[in-house]
Amino acid sequence: MTIARGNMAKQTEKAPAKKKKGLWDNINARKKKGISRSKKKSTISKEAYANMKAGFPKKKKKKSTA
Repeated sequence: MTIARGNMAKQTEKAPAKKKKGLWDNINARKKKGISRSKKKSTISKEAYANMKAGFPKKKKKKSTA
């Protein structure tokens, strides 16, 4: 008994994983659509926005006081 393998490659291929959108992408998408919020009605905390503006720097390690 022979098995047809003509479509085997198509069945095993997976679509590439989509990059999960983050804060930056969401803000820019709303800006492009023209539905961005004012700072007063913002849903983003001041700390998160400042972190984004700083380029998402790595967090500093805490120094031990021993």
